Amino acid sequence: MLYIVSIGPGAMGHMTPRAVEAIKAADTVIGYKTYLDLIAPLTHGKRAVSTGMRSEVERCARAVDEARNGRRVALVSSGDAGIYGMAGLVIEIAASRGITVGPPEAKGVDLAFEVIPGIPALSAAASLLGAPLMHDFAAVSLSDLLTPWEDIKRRVELAAEADFVIVLYNPKSSRRDWQLGAAREILLLHRGPETPVGIVSRAMREGEKSLITTLHDLAGHEIDMQTIVIVGNSATFVHCGYMVTSRGYSGKYELRGPASHTLRNG
Repeated sequence: MLYIVSIGPGAMGHMTPRAVEAIKAADTVIGYKTYLDLIAPLTHGKRAVSTGMRSEVERCARAVDEARNGRRVALVSSGDAGIYGMAGLVIEIAASRGITVGPPEAKGVDLAFEVIPGIPALSAAASLLGAPLMHDFAAVSLSDLLTPWEDIKRRVELAAEADFVIVLYNPKSSRRDWQLGAAREILLLHRGPETPVGIVSRAMREGEKSLITTLHDLAGHEIDMQTIVIVGNSATFVHCGYMVTSRGYSGKYELRGPASHTLRNG
């Protein structure tokens, strides 16, 4: 049995009860060392297998092999395992090996597995900033380790042109220090320099930082791989230190008077 467990943004208080249950039910827990450290109280007495940051394939392959050999394995992934996480890679590995997968109650499959959802990084970041994702948004990873930069550039351009709020994952690392600046230049072609931008690092875990700046001043802030950047759209504003993207209520309802369901002009 293979549980693909989303542990959320980091603090155990933000894990779902089902995620906790799955880790407790497992005899082997596999994950990136930092993530295993975050859930250390749950792995006491269990067989823990840790790997480095760029060992995703090794990690998922090990989880598949261990589960196929009869162990109850919890493969942990930060945020939500289905959003830039481990769920897709596990299924890809199974597909490449001709291994059939399915839920625990399914019959005739080679590998029983369950994907357990969690709070994604973009939701954790948005909660600290206020409400920047109240309307349509796009998420784009700036890491070109697996995706060609030309593809990433086009996605940023189209999202900016369509006036989406844009969530930038993997904005910057010690080896990739220019992509965020390039994305900023693209965004400035479509948005004003005073467009609100939220920067959140290590949401809901030790070292948490969040701030709101502008697209013009984005380059002057400390940003790394554990940072989420949220770029507002034409309807995003800042009120009392909170970043908010209007969904359009003010154009249809009277918001300044007493609570009412009365529509404007009607």
